Amino acid sequence: MVLRVENLVKEYGKDMSLTKALDNVSFSIEEGEFVSIIGASGSGKSTLLHLIGGVDSPTSGSIIVRDKNIYNLKDKELSKYRRKDVGLVYQFYNLIPILNVEENIELPVLLDKGKVDENFKKELIDILKLGEYLNYLPNQLSGGTQQRVAIARALINHPALVLADEPTGNLDSANSKEIIDLLKLLNEKYKQTVIMVTHDLDIASQAKRIITVSDGKIVSDIKKEVPLTSTNEQAVQAVITPIQQSTEIVEKVKSDTCEVNHEDSK
Repeated sequence: MVLRVENLVKEYGKDMSLTKALDNVSFSIEEGEFVSIIGASGSGKSTLLHLIGGVDSPTSGSIIVRDKNIYNLKDKELSKYRRKDVGLVYQFYNLIPILNVEENIELPVLLDKGKVDENFKKELIDILKLGEYLNYLPNQLSGGTQQRVAIARALINHPALVLADEPTGNLDSANSKEIIDLLKLLNEKYKQTVIMVTHDLDIASQAKRIITVSDGKIVSDIKKEVPLTSTNEQAVQAVITPIQQSTEIVEKVKSDTCEVNHEDSK
């Protein structure tokens, strides 16, 4: 087991302005899984990813990565966890503008005062087709190429978890497909655990497991044996339909509650 999330709560504000971004969330992920977390804007999915990444603190509950509760770690140890055990892929790439492609890829290792695994770096560069761009600065690259650099940077330290926050959100459909295909390939080749947040059902359906979040709660958790492809429409629909139904049920309950409250106020 690479990750256990137990009774996770994240609250903002207090008293009348209290908002529960996450409400008693629990799940676990095995080493080598490719999991998508899907939900509408404000559902709590990005908050969950940030907590797993160690960049925010929960109100209560535990996040246990490889048998360590990360929020029991001291500040220095937590910083090391973020550098060594987590690889982050952002929607807007977040490359360092004054570093070239090769330097951006190596940065997490150098920040950790480690030694770059040159063979692994070469493998990543070859798989991600970055060889001709190594001396380019980020502003000289297309969006799709920048995201491939970000993926190489995320994997270079052999992290326990790769966390991808809307990795295709700033890309066109062709580049989006390429990025998802690369994440799937790296997941399968290196047994790299990937957790991807998205609001896009088609993107989410490419993962091997789909967790749906609504109003800070998990409303469905669907696993499948074989990764879906965009050409396997029947299989894609079989996964998407229960997710849509879960979301529709939640929205219906909300609507009914609003109607009851309205009638009571008359």
